[in-house]
Amino acid sequence: MDTLVVAPSWVGDAVLSQPLLARLKARDPAGALDVLAPAWAFPVFRRMPEVRDVLALPFGHGELRLGERRAFAKSLPRYDRAVVLPNSLKSALVPWHAGIPERIGYRGEWRYGLITDVRVLDEGAMPLLVDRFAALAQPRGEALERPVPAPRLRSDAASLAATLAKHGLEGEGPVLALCPGAEYGPAKRWPARHFAEVARVHAARGYRVWLLGSAKDAAASAQIASLVATPVHDLAGKTDLTEALDLLSAANRVVSNDSGLMHIAAAFDRPMAALFGSSSPGYTPPLSPKARIVTLGLSCSPCFKRDCPLGHTNCLEQLEPARVMAALD
Repeated sequence: MDTLVVAPSWVGDAVLSQPLLARLKARDPAGALDVLAPAWAFPVFRRMPEVRDVLALPFGHGELRLGERRAFAKSLPRYDRAVVLPNSLKSALVPWHAGIPERIGYRGEWRYGLITDVRVLDEGAMPLLVDRFAALAQPRGEALERPVPAPRLRSDAASLAATLAKHGLEGEGPVLALCPGAEYGPAKRWPARHFAEVARVHAARGYRVWLLGSAKDAAASAQIASLVATPVHDLAGKTDLTEALDLLSAANRVVSNDSGLMHIAAAFDRPMAALFGSSSPGYTPPLSPKARIVTLGLSCSPCFKRDCPLGHTNCLEQLEPARVMAALD
């Protein structure tokens, strides 16, 4: 049975879909398993051995473009089954227009008829997103097979060597990778001065320090670099996602906000301190035995807001570097 999986729109969620893909492949080893995803997600899915091919979804986030979606769907190969991970109406349109006979997904956003196998989510029974995804690999009504394995990505030695050479990062000594970004908003970002303190302590211990992130994180990354007395490698906005995957796979320690890079580091099983402020580790925690969640658990958090509604972001401002160092040590 050939299956098309319609991928989620966030890096972290893409990583968390890997156990679903592994279970689909295990249940049907001879069937082809392709993923329909935004182009930015290709590097993540190409590190998953279960995936045969990744197809580019040529529509931006929030774009409906009904006629173009229908034409695109008609151009796809034939599939026997689709698993639709997002709960939106538009995410179910392409499998429906493509005429895929079996279309599996959770109930959501006016898509009756577009999904043929509608699942009703019991959030209490499955609080973790990774479990909710994995359950879609099983027949409707069947209890989730536990334990759900942690997401895992393949490292690539040749790609890593090329990335190290390109950015002049070859050298001796352990590596501390800092990931100061968080796409969702400022209420998920640990202060630059705290990241800088962790960097200073590690540099004194002989660690090389890499700052990783997108171009949107460049200002925060540059501020951290300016606060560290010793030289660091500020790579924010200078690497693509494939290179970020390579570098995280090689890090000896990682400190990350709740972000896509946090989930990538966990999927490479890197020792990590994962920082949670406005968000909850009860929904999308880093799934690695080497990850340590660091959070204050204040009465006002998690608020799930992009900006602190109280104006102080104490959940992260008061999260001292010493606490993060203790988690890493």
